[in-house]
Amino acid sequence: MSSRVEDVMTKDVVSVRVTAEYKVIIAVMRELHISAFPVLDSADHLVGVVSEADLLLKQVGPDVLAGHLISSGEGEGAKASGVTAGQLMTKPPLTIGPDDSLSHAARLMHDRRVKRLPVVDDAGELVGIVSRVDVLSVFDRPDAEIRDAVTEKVIAGGFALDPSAFDVTVRSGIVTIAGQVASHSVAIRLIDMLRHAEGVVGVRDRLDFPRAVQADGAVLPRRRPSR
Repeated sequence: MSSRVEDVMTKDVVSVRVTAEYKVIIAVMRELHISAFPVLDSADHLVGVVSEADLLLKQVGPDVLAGHLISSGEGEGAKASGVTAGQLMTKPPLTIGPDDSLSHAARLMHDRRVKRLPVVDDAGELVGIVSRVDVLSVFDRPDAEIRDAVTEKVIAGGFALDPSAFDVTVRSGIVTIAGQVASHSVAIRLIDMLRHAEGVVGVRDRLDFPRAVQADGAVLPRRRPSR
């Protein structure tokens, strides 16, 4: 089973209220070495996120931002004049669920260009926060564990093939697989599944398969294994 957000997230989340003042937010950031906070209202509902980027707008100044023809974000002038977390925060917050996959978290962070995501449950309650470093923790998976997953869950479980018919090695997260499969299409699907296996950094394809004969009698060359 692939790791979920819940498996790697930080559960003890440092958050601030909407009423938290600018200087207090900066002081806590500096003390705890945190670059962003979830923002909660008086009922403990997540209403936004305040980050260093939001706070930096005050240094730029509302007058300068107002004079820009192109702004990098909506409401930046108002943020530059803000003095509380509620006025400074980015809203609505981009969130993720504890049962979501780490690959989904990675795509969301990449697509939306964020470094962390508040984690909320079905009731919308803040239960954790997940960062890029947390998501990348899957690549700490030991090589022996990756090999076991490749042979048991992918080769045997996913394709109903005999693992002993393949030579599989894993070094520094790179899987090298050699052996014969029934067809070109099986080889492509197998390599693709290996690339998406948890903790795999890369795949070296040494698979072989019989040459295919077309209806007109032409023989398609056997694909050379990639090096």
